[in-house]
Amino acid sequence: MGQQNNQNQQQDINQLLKVRREKLADLQEKGKDPFQITKYEVTYHSQEIKDNFDKLECGHDEEGKLIREDSKLVSIAGRIMLKRVMGKASFCNVQDRDGNIQVYVARNDISKEEPWEEYKDFKKMDIGDIVGVKGYPFKTKTGEMSIHATEVTLLTKSLQILPEKHHGLT
Repeated sequence: MGQQNNQNQQQDINQLLKVRREKLADLQEKGKDPFQITKYEVTYHSQEIKDNFDKLECGHDEEGKLIREDSKLVSIAGRIMLKRVMGKASFCNVQDRDGNIQVYVARNDISKEEPWEEYKDFKKMDIGDIVGVKGYPFKTKTGEMSIHATEVTLLTKSLQILPEKHHGLT
């Protein structure tokens, strides 16, 4: 029984790895090879944004839209550690060398016109992929410091599955 369970688990992992390689092949066919980008300009790291949040934060107008000031545009790069897709908007946590920060990705803000290709590309990204994010710092309704993304760039496609949080601990 245990051996059969282990075999099923191995098949699931192999299927996940196959899906990731298929996503990479699809990106390369579209001319969006993530392994071609060799440099990405990072202006802040996650902890710097949190430490200087009062200076960098962008507010909202009466309609709830973000007030954008180009002087407050930040650019970070890191690994997607968590992703929550909810239709027209999504959240993900990006971990860089200093820690992690939440990123809010709205369909209309990263894709200016239909068919919202950039947002569809974001939805296809996996946990473990390395991304570059440009956007404006703001606080969510729950008070969490976040970045309202205006651009998400896939820098590297993760072909392996990240290990579990407590992998190897007994």
